[in-house]
Amino acid sequence: MTTTSPRRTVAALVLAAALLASVAPACTRQRPSARPRTASVLLDPSNAEWQRPSPPVWYARFETSKGDFVVRCVRADAPHGSDRFYNLIRLGYYDDVRFHRVVPHYIVQWGLHGDPAVNAVWVHAPFVDDPKYGSNLRGTLAFARDTVPGTASTQVYVNLRDNTRNDRDPFAVFGRVVRGMEVLDSLYAGYGEQSGSGVRQHRQGKIITGGNAYLDRGFPRLDRVIRAEIVDEPAG
Repeated sequence: MTTTSPRRTVAALVLAAALLASVAPACTRQRPSARPRTASVLLDPSNAEWQRPSPPVWYARFETSKGDFVVRCVRADAPHGSDRFYNLIRLGYYDDVRFHRVVPHYIVQWGLHGDPAVNAVWVHAPFVDDPKYGSNLRGTLAFARDTVPGTASTQVYVNLRDNTRNDRDPFAVFGRVVRGMEVLDSLYAGYGEQSGSGVRQHRQGKIITGGNAYLDRGFPRLDRVIRAEIVDEPAG
C-alpha cells in the first residue's frame, strides 16, 4: 500500500486553496451585478441605453405584492411610448415602484420612482408624443400625461373597466394585460386619489421629492411592483 506523507498532504491542500482563491475572483467578474450599472443609467435619461427600439410585439411580466400580471405591447400603435416603456422595464426602472393611484372600477397607475434623485431627472425627460390611438377598454395600457403636449415620461395606467369617456383625450393606447388582470383588480385601493392621484391633478410633488419613504410612511398599505422584466410570449 502506498502512503502519502503528511508534508505532501499539507502541500497539496495549500496548492488547492491557492487555486480556488485564484478562480473565485474570475468567476465573480464573469457574473457582475447589474444593479450598480443600472443605477447609474437610471440617473441619466440621455444615455444611449434609453434609445433602444422595442420589438414590433413584445411582452413584459410584472411581479407584484399581489401576484404577477403580463402585458402585451405593439410598437406600431405608439412607437415612442412603446420604446420608452420597453426600456424602463428592461433597465429596472419599475422595480420596487408603488402603485400610487388605485381607483376601484376605474384605473391603476404607477411609475414614480422610489428614489427622489431618479424622479428629479425623469420629470424633465418626456418623450415625443405619439398620435392618439386606440380606446381605453378594460385591461388596456397607455402613458399618463397632462393636458399639454410633451408631458408623458414614466407613469403608465391600466384601465380597470371600459373608460371610453377618456377616448376624447390624446392617449395613445399600445398595450393590454393578457394575464393576471385579477391581480390588478385586487391591488389595495383604500387611498383612492389621496396617495398621489394622476398627472393632471398636480398633487404628486411629495412623491417626486420623497419617493418610497414618503409613500411608505403616509400610505403603508399601497401595493408595489417587486420586479418587471421583458419575457417571451406566454404559452397558451
